[in-house]
Amino acid sequence: MRYGNDLTLGEARKQYFERSGFGDGGYTSRWERLKAGPVSFYFPNTRARMRAVKLHDLHHILTEYDTTWSGEAEIGAWEVASGCGRHYAAWFLNLNAFALGLGIAPSAIYRAFLRGRRTRNLYTGQFEDSLLSKLVGSTRRELQLDRPSGPPVIGDRIAFVAWAVAAVACLVGPYAVAIGAALLGCRWLSR
Repeated sequence: MRYGNDLTLGEARKQYFERSGFGDGGYTSRWERLKAGPVSFYFPNTRARMRAVKLHDLHHILTEYDTTWSGEAEIGAWEVASGCGRHYAAWFLNLNAFALGLGIAPSAIYRAFLRGRRTRNLYTGQFEDSLLSKLVGSTRRELQLDRPSGPPVIGDRIAFVAWAVAAVACLVGPYAVAIGAALLGCRWLSR
């Protein structure tokens, strides 16, 4: 394990930031950078995203999913399956990561989703600094991350397919709407 059970979440988060090259985590940055190979995309670091990402980063530590493309897709599937509560930015970002994961690491996404169906996460509450003093091990036990996932049942398979459809719709939906609007606009202008 990269993050030992005897570390506090604060100590583990410091290691996580160092290993991932995240500096201070970017919690106060106005813009967030997403690097895809040689290309960087920038998007606004909204309050809703900042509220969710503080818990999301702790989830990386607790689940041991890394920050590669497949790791982000895995944690996205896990967070969707375990529920994002009222963290709407997390739902949106995780569904997009889940959809991308279906293309790059489908087996890993399925395993992470199953794990999420049997565990809990921190999205049931809000981030508070007091969380950082909790031990990694006791938090894993509290969220039931210390247990094996067990074999899937039919309800898991149905839920996975339903969420996969929702994830793909979340990813391609905005593009389909934009293309449809552009085509309608072109048709209207050509009259």
